[in-house]
Amino acid sequence: MPTDCITYQDSGYFTPLIVDYLNQKPEVQQFYSRFPLLENFAGQIAEKQQRYAHENRAVLVEELGKQYAGVKISELTRENISLLAQNNTFTVTTGHQLNLFTGPLYFLYKIISAINLAKELGAKYPENHFVPVYWMATEDHDFEEINYFNFRGKKFRWNRESAGAVGRLSTEGLDDVLDIFAMELGPGNHAQKLKDLFKEAYLSHTNLADATRFLANELFGEYGIVIIDADAAALKKTFIPYIKSELEQQVSFGKVSETIAKFGDYTVQVNPREINLFYLDDALRERFIFENGKYFVNNTALSFTKAEIFDLAEKHPEKFSPNVITRPLYQEVLLPNLCYIGGGGEIAYWLELKSFFEAVNVTFPVLLIRNSVLLSTEKQARKADRLQLGWRDLFMKQNALANKKIRQLSEFPIDLSEQKKLLSEQFQKLHNIALQTDKSFIGAVKAQEVKQTKGLENLEKRLLKAQKRKHADELERITDLQNALFPFSGLQERTTNFSEFYAEYGNDLIKALVSRLKPFDNIFEIVIF
Repeated sequence: MPTDCITYQDSGYFTPLIVDYLNQKPEVQQFYSRFPLLENFAGQIAEKQQRYAHENRAVLVEELGKQYAGVKISELTRENISLLAQNNTFTVTTGHQLNLFTGPLYFLYKIISAINLAKELGAKYPENHFVPVYWMATEDHDFEEINYFNFRGKKFRWNRESAGAVGRLSTEGLDDVLDIFAMELGPGNHAQKLKDLFKEAYLSHTNLADATRFLANELFGEYGIVIIDADAAALKKTFIPYIKSELEQQVSFGKVSETIAKFGDYTVQVNPREINLFYLDDALRERFIFENGKYFVNNTALSFTKAEIFDLAEKHPEKFSPNVITRPLYQEVLLPNLCYIGGGGEIAYWLELKSFFEAVNVTFPVLLIRNSVLLSTEKQARKADRLQLGWRDLFMKQNALANKKIRQLSEFPIDLSEQKKLLSEQFQKLHNIALQTDKSFIGAVKAQEVKQTKGLENLEKRLLKAQKRKHADELERITDLQNALFPFSGLQERTTNFSEFYAEYGNDLIKALVSRLKPFDNIFEIVIF
């Protein structure tokens, strides 16, 4: 079986900003505080210990008790919730949308990264406790991003109208999705377990937040994961001073804009608004706008004077919902958190926020790229062997891999570089002769060189096409394998749902991932079943 490994930097699936972050390039170091190395957490612990408002712990533990009421939880999760009351307990956090039936596979990888990081920190710093946290993005309102999942090449979609925060959405109508999914599942080894999971999550809970908590707890509860829904009045009270600051001073807009100006050629992931807060109600999540000395809620008739909106913040902080810029701040104010774990896109927008955190005197977390995985069957790995393919080959774009394999399979060299070099040398001699004549001859030599070089390139392309026809069967087998491992020519983890593998391997899938993944490796882990 192939044994080579692929680093994130070499995979071709990360932006230049994230590649340079992983390589600790000097130009990126201004955008973060501490690089994710195990030894760097000592300083992070000391700083968070000093600057965190420890009175928030009691609020956090009490609210988690309410959110977990009626949920069957493991002793480890129960212990972790209790430990959060202690000043030497810290969290490592990942966040994710409330995707239907977890959405793509990387939902699993995020949570497992947090679980394993907490373990490693516990072994390195035994005088402290470390709790893995899954922060549910219950206040998001983009329903179209979360209302489906893919299974065996088919999309299972929840069709309904949506408004406001998705966590508050009723689960009504998901029985129809289960019926269709159950038919597609068939009688597989663990099909009934999947049906029961879906049924208990979505048909026994009235809203999407509770359903997602149940599902994540069923999959990962034994590993001590703590799941939090921050859309709660008691939790929002800890954020009141920052809500007021955002409304009045608009610090985030100024600081994040300054950081973006330093990004140079790096792609900007998110752009700040003047006020990075939404007004939140059961069927409404609309942004605040400040105009002519008053605060307006976009697309509504709601408006507030400064005194009125400050009064609303004091009495009903749950009416204020942070956006992508201020949500990270809310998280770090509320939690005794050391590290945020996310995908490349998430880490890219966190890298815009450091100066904002400094301006409001909140500790900026360590930023860790979540684990990435390629799941393969033994049959697929053996097929790769027979085709003489390494994992690095399979990560290539299909056309590039096909061209590489054809050059290997061909009985004669398809690369005409040697002929191009000889042609270039001949024309260089002609150029030297041309310099001794008139300009018209120089132009004629240049035109002839372009023509003949182009002719060689065309011959090379025709040779390649001819050899592709000759080896079409082997190329088809390679393409079939790539399509199976990289659906829609992209990463498996970004499209495929966990149920596709769980149906075959059950909870062994989770156990294998928890066992194999290492949070600091920065490589695509190949897990073979």
